[in-house]
Amino acid sequence: MMQKRISNIDEFCNNPIKIQEKVLNFLISKGGNTAFGKAHHFNAINDYVHFSKNIPIRTYEEFSIFIERARKGEQNVLWPGKIKWFAKSSGTTNAQSKFIPITQESLKNCHFKGGKDMLSLYGNNFSNLDVYNGKGLMLGGSLKKSSTGNYKDGDLSAILLDEFPVWVNYHRIPDIDTALMEDWEDKLERIAKQAVKTNITNLAGVPSWMLILLKRVLAISGKKNISEVWPNLELYMHGGVNFEPYKAQFKTLIPSEKMNYLEGYNASEGFIGIQDKNPSEGLLLMLDYGIFYEFIPMEKYKKGIREASPLKDVQLNTDYALVISTNGGLWRYLIGDVVRFTTAKPYRIKIIGRTKSFLNTFGEELVVENTDSALLAACNKYNASIKDYTVAPIYIDANSGGHQWLIEFENSPSDFSLFTIELDNNLKQLNSDYATKRSNNLIIGKPEIVCLEKREFYKWLAKHNRLGGQFKIPRLCNNRRIADEILAFQQKFSTKPLEKG
Repeated sequence: MMQKRISNIDEFCNNPIKIQEKVLNFLISKGGNTAFGKAHHFNAINDYVHFSKNIPIRTYEEFSIFIERARKGEQNVLWPGKIKWFAKSSGTTNAQSKFIPITQESLKNCHFKGGKDMLSLYGNNFSNLDVYNGKGLMLGGSLKKSSTGNYKDGDLSAILLDEFPVWVNYHRIPDIDTALMEDWEDKLERIAKQAVKTNITNLAGVPSWMLILLKRVLAISGKKNISEVWPNLELYMHGGVNFEPYKAQFKTLIPSEKMNYLEGYNASEGFIGIQDKNPSEGLLLMLDYGIFYEFIPMEKYKKGIREASPLKDVQLNTDYALVISTNGGLWRYLIGDVVRFTTAKPYRIKIIGRTKSFLNTFGEELVVENTDSALLAACNKYNASIKDYTVAPIYIDANSGGHQWLIEFENSPSDFSLFTIELDNNLKQLNSDYATKRSNNLIIGKPEIVCLEKREFYKWLAKHNRLGGQFKIPRLCNNRRIADEILAFQQKFSTKPLEKG
């Protein structure tokens, strides 16, 4: 079965445009008799040109009128039949909840298929294959029925856990009741107690939350490291955020030479990419999951121009806003992620950041890739590691200001002053716009670092009902709303020296 699937993956790698054309034709045929399809004249769509002319590209807010109809129980709105699940996501920059439709088709032929493919590609490209000789620990969110009873909503991970076949749940922990609990702290405690007694061979979940769980497992077990608790652990499947800032902490907790790390890009909207090589060359764009891909060059997107191109027209080393049409009933949907192609034969991508998660208050054009890379390099040089961070602007006057970095360190740098200089220099090297604005401190001053020590990030997540495996701290914001809320939780600033621009 695994080798057959690898052959199918090779097929879409070798014939990507043909496969994507088949996906588009399938989607149009399935959506023709829906309310959305009739409103956009699917019966007159013969090719990609007609498809792009008939259907405008939409954000969630612009698309939500159709989603709300489906949530009220109306059938055949976005996809044939009734939609029974909605993945609830607040996104990373917007506090408003989003409800992403999950159909039977997308559940089976996208999300479940992606999970199986991760293991298939792992078996095909990594040396250790004892992953099936134990159990997997999957850290997910919660799920509940809507007040009307029309559907269930919750984290995508919770929907998957609730709908897994019985045989899958036999090979994983925690038990389903624990996995779907809403009380996050109680859930972590129960999972840790179950896990410490189990032969765990693989882990799945968002890095920041997984670290919290692993540390609790160590506390309960009394062991020195996770390898002593689970000697057969060999695989961690992660996604949702850039893993590099967390990798050193995982290697310290799991000092095993046989340990492997595999990245997946499984958004609520669809399973999009999987790391297919070790070492990674990017995430293989999964082309036969019922997702049709389009890409808006970020130079156009920033000007408000929503002109997308299909896969055949993309170029390497260009940043694109990702647009998808899916078997979950999304049509030319602006997912909010920014990607860059690393290879074209086959098509592989890396996630650069979010369309709304960037810093451009003073024309500096910083993206998450810049801040992640600069911070990681500074941490490596000064023996530091982080739990989380966010960056917000500081306004000095109408024309100048700076950046305030709120950082919770796992291990603090040996010298804060040199650390800040290194962070600043790294940003200058990575981003010419930032370097120009930093010249002579005329527009942007030196970064200011605020050390958070009292779980302020956790408190902010709790306040906004974002405790759970899929929620994360927004990295970059062009206003101070989030930063000021987080600072409000801090009873006093760190006694460590602060660097101010």
